[in-house]
Amino acid sequence: MMTQRYFIFATAGGFCGIAWNDVGITRFQLPTKSAEATERNLLRRLPGAEPGTPTLEVLEAVAAVRRYFEGEETDFSGVKLDLGEQDSFFAQVYAAARRVGWGRTTTYGTLAKELGAGPEAARDVGQAMARNPVALIIPCHRVLAAGGKVGGFWAPGGSAAKIRMLKLEGVDLEPPPPAQQSFGF
Repeated sequence: MMTQRYFIFATAGGFCGIAWNDVGITRFQLPTKSAEATERNLLRRLPGAEPGTPTLEVLEAVAAVRRYFEGEETDFSGVKLDLGEQDSFFAQVYAAARRVGWGRTTTYGTLAKELGAGPEAARDVGQAMARNPVALIIPCHRVLAAGGKVGGFWAPGGSAAKIRMLKLEGVDLEPPPPAQQSFGF
C-alpha cells in the first residue's frame, strides 16, 4: 500500500485539504471553516495518511483551487488522479463529469445517456457523484437533478455549498423574478 500524504490550506472559501500518493491526487476535501475540521474530515476517509510537503503537481492543484475560490475560471481536467480500483461505470461517470466545464451544468440523466445507459442509470450516476473522492477536481457540483434542480451534495454545507460553488462560476439556480408584479388589490 502506497503512503498517503496530505496538506491543509486556506482559500477564499475556507480551509481545503488535498491528499496524494506517488501516482496522483487521491482525495480532496472541500472547504470548511477551520483547518482542524478539514483535517478531521480528510483523515476520516484516509486513516493513516500523514502530513506532507506537496509535490510540484500537488502545489499546482492547490494554486488552481485557490484561484477557483477567488472566482477565477479554472480547469482541473489536467490534474493527475489516482482513484484506485473503481467500478468501470463509476470511472466512466467521473471521466464524463470532468468534461463539464466552468459555468456549465448537466444532469444525472444526461450523463447516464451520454454513457450509453438509459435514464434508469441516473441513480447510479448520482451514487458515483456522492462517492466522488475528489469533489471540485471531478466537478460533481456541476451535475444537477432532473429539471435543473440542485439535488444532493455530501460536502460540508450540503446543497448550499453546491449553489455557492455554481454562483462562483456564474450559474444562478434561483428562479427568475416574476415578469409581472402583483397590484396588491
